[in-house]
Amino acid sequence: MAGCVFAEDEVAVLLASAHTPLELEQMVQQRVAGAPLEHIVGWAEFAGMRVAVHPGVFVPRRRTELLLLHALRLMRAEPVEAPFDKLRAHKPSRPVVVELCCGSAALSLALASTLQHIELYANDIDPAAVRCAGRNLAGLAGPACVLQGDLYESLPPSLAGRVDLLLANAPYVPTDSISLMPREARRYEPRVALDGGSDGLDVQRRIAAGASRWLAPDGHLLVETSRGQADESVAILERHGLATKVVTSDELDATAVIGWLLPTVPGFRLNGTRRRTPAR
Repeated sequence: MAGCVFAEDEVAVLLASAHTPLELEQMVQQRVAGAPLEHIVGWAEFAGMRVAVHPGVFVPRRRTELLLLHALRLMRAEPVEAPFDKLRAHKPSRPVVVELCCGSAALSLALASTLQHIELYANDIDPAAVRCAGRNLAGLAGPACVLQGDLYESLPPSLAGRVDLLLANAPYVPTDSISLMPREARRYEPRVALDGGSDGLDVQRRIAAGASRWLAPDGHLLVETSRGQADESVAILERHGLATKVVTSDELDATAVIGWLLPTVPGFRLNGTRRRTPAR
């Protein structure tokens, strides 16, 4: 299970979720057969919230809370260390937030529930994920639009150059490593949410390639990656005209890369990293 580590935690969740002894027995049988606990009970915990997770939908992992943490810091304009303290020229009054590869939209839900005054768009290519995301975001006070499509293809053209936060927990497991994942992930979660291609970063490359069209001048792209893939994730973003910063959390066992647009200045360097000419 993505959320619970110990067997007693799973037992407690099953006991609390079952309404009758028969239902409890059926749930236990499903779990013994290998179904993810989140699919059995219909929800996962993310950032202290219960998020609906339908069967066949990617189960949100706690490590993705690292994206949430830094998204909130950027939107709240919290102080950060130099030279990154100059990255935000202004704090948008109604930030535009786009989550690509949203799955259940746990990240969007947690962000919107905390910030409230945002214009939110969540996107996934998988119809089951889109239905699940729609259910999770239906109760938000502010506007939220759930879209089905391949990355940027479903976004309204009017968002070009206006996105303040572009979030992506895109699949980043190398194809040959799928067989090494836990059985419940291999059998019950959609392959499209796991398989990132030969080196795991194919979808990230496509996201980075289109980011400059959609980001606002002070916007940020936040992508989840792994510790071992972080250097290549940085190189991918930089090849497409983004300056970068790697953020990590030992507690969450999480790694992410933050990218942002900067004016093209020959020879510009940030923390020793050359800001490359945008890819054409």
